[in-house]
Amino acid sequence: MTSDASAPVSPSAPIAQKVPVRRTHHGDAFVDPYEWMRDKESPELVRHLEAENAYADAALAHLEPLREKIFQEIKGRVRESDLSVPVRQGDWWYYGRSIKGQQYGLQCRAPIASADDWTPPNLTAEQDVPGEQVLLDANIEAEGEEFFSLGAFSVTTDGSRLLWGVDVRGDERYLVRVRDIATGEMLPDVLEEIGAGAQFTPDGSFILYSTVDEAWRPDRVWLHRVGDPTREHDVEIFHEPDEAFWVGAGFTRSDQFLEIVSASNTTSAVDMIRTADVPRLYAGGDDVDSISVFSRDEHVEYSVDHAVIDGRDWLYVLHNQGAQDFTLVRLPADDENATPETVISHRQGVRLEDVDCLRDFAVVEYRSGGIPRVGILDYATHEVREIAFDEPLFTAGSAGNPEWEQPTVRLHFGSFVTPGTVYDYDVASHELHLRKRATILGDYSPDDYGQERLWVPAGDGTEIPVSLVWKRSFGAPGSAPRPVHLYGYGAYEHSIDPAFSTARLSLLDRGVVFAIAHVRGGGEMGRAWYEGGKLTHKRNSFTDFVDVARHLVNGGYTTPAQIVAEGGSAGGLLMGAIANLAPEMFGGVLADVPFVDTLTTILDPSLPLTVIEWEEWGDPLHDPDVYAYMKSYSPYENVREGVHYPRILAMTSLNDTRVYYVEPAKWVQRLREVGADVLLKCEMVAGHGGVSGRYNAWHERAFQLAWMLDVLGIRD
Repeated sequence: MTSDASAPVSPSAPIAQKVPVRRTHHGDAFVDPYEWMRDKESPELVRHLEAENAYADAALAHLEPLREKIFQEIKGRVRESDLSVPVRQGDWWYYGRSIKGQQYGLQCRAPIASADDWTPPNLTAEQDVPGEQVLLDANIEAEGEEFFSLGAFSVTTDGSRLLWGVDVRGDERYLVRVRDIATGEMLPDVLEEIGAGAQFTPDGSFILYSTVDEAWRPDRVWLHRVGDPTREHDVEIFHEPDEAFWVGAGFTRSDQFLEIVSASNTTSAVDMIRTADVPRLYAGGDDVDSISVFSRDEHVEYSVDHAVIDGRDWLYVLHNQGAQDFTLVRLPADDENATPETVISHRQGVRLEDVDCLRDFAVVEYRSGGIPRVGILDYATHEVREIAFDEPLFTAGSAGNPEWEQPTVRLHFGSFVTPGTVYDYDVASHELHLRKRATILGDYSPDDYGQERLWVPAGDGTEIPVSLVWKRSFGAPGSAPRPVHLYGYGAYEHSIDPAFSTARLSLLDRGVVFAIAHVRGGGEMGRAWYEGGKLTHKRNSFTDFVDVARHLVNGGYTTPAQIVAEGGSAGGLLMGAIANLAPEMFGGVLADVPFVDTLTTILDPSLPLTVIEWEEWGDPLHDPDVYAYMKSYSPYENVREGVHYPRILAMTSLNDTRVYYVEPAKWVQRLREVGADVLLKCEMVAGHGGVSGRYNAWHERAFQLAWMLDVLGIRD
């Protein structure tokens, strides 16, 4: 038999060179052969990542038809030309518009009918909107760029000027420009290399923004006078020197106060300055008074909002001093020495998360029983009226309520089976008005799918909540072993709440059960749940996930070969840890921008976010016990010889400033040394959130889902 010289040759798995780097801490030495990959400018590093991409593409080339089919399924369920529900601000209704075939959205507005017009117009993509103005077309802004992300969008209160911030690299540093809306004229302002969230001051005279230090920590707040071409004359109004703290700033909904917030993972401080004093701040006035509601005490977190009741300014303070799951108090703004008055008492297990003050009431967001909920606070009685929904698992919260005087509250709602829904809640009548529910094209019916919550005992007896979603036609979970997509996160008190996913239907419709293991370290069950999975309790996150997988196998829901696990960022650490801890329990592991070289990163205070992260993971640089504990679970350093790893797909981005590409790149090499079937896919122009553009994002998700189905042995 003769060979076909024209046939493509599949690349072999890339094997990186080894350049031993010795690291010694607390008497413990570790030789790292792949630390050289941290040099992002190295041509050899770029060649290596390109070789990894070529290898992954070749190894998964057989899935291209399935990927394309899944992409078309996702696309086919989405109304590609659509509009969001308008939000009133000033004399305008603001909304987003998507257009079929375009990657990015348009930011638009249309005039209100009258001052008492609080019912948003019912807009459709097929009809022209009277008086519509396109404020920003991101497709035009992104033209010629491989990556595009909008990090600021602000319109002056009088609606005359627009600012927007753009990142075209993925490193979350933005360029801000300003435009006169009526004339379309670009103002000379060009603000380079600033943080996300730039905004106008209420009178539109200044731009408030932050900048970051070399460790990517927002540490300074600035005022820029609109009309100045550059940042040369901008005034720094706050600097946070403590490397464990980040800083942010914004205005209360009342527009009466500027808030400057300085916070670590466990401590916060808020300075409040009258908005009327902002021009004096810019002029360098040292005599501007500020209100510090609480002193900056270690392990005390709080946030502040402003209300006006019977003509008096009140500050509503949500804090955890002596209240693990937070309590709400208030005190008059004109008397810092007043004894705080309790508004909502602390209740263990009911985690108060946010309070937004409007003119006539406040919106309270909290979680109870693992479910995020929303209620209305009566200023006079201090009673909270929960807004009820009729599904057992759901997510509800406030969204898009910029107006101080509005009589309604805009809410978002969704569940595993109910697509994203927008309501307006009439506070006076207690009525919910459905404004929009995302349309799922095709024959989708929520009744075809089931959702429930299991409680799985962990090794120490703690009951772990597990959410399940499935298509009913394949039978109830547990009736026979089924393929399972098991997702987890478990860090930063971040909760993975019930939410609908259009892309997920491509798994459910093929018989896969989707499961979320709400492991400790997240915030689903309150602050104690978070604290039970951080610092020297971090291993609980990993063992919880494995215990959930084992329960699903022992209960007849699935088999180890039929479980594909997924997690991203800190959830990628979870993936790396469980792959080492119990490789026999999983058929595949998808690790997205994974934090898998944990110890190396947290030992280096020069890296982005490291010092801030010591309150989440511990400080291994100065504490030998923390060092030993982190070394015991850091995925890169605990890859095991002589075990059979599940198939692993790691995905990362070259410009990610939160979890560097080098972490999965090194991890993949170490796994390959022990014979693991592992692939690395690196986006060469992207950030922590992956690719930009909705069609690109759908292609990326189709790539991941096709790999999962291949692991699970499901083929079309």
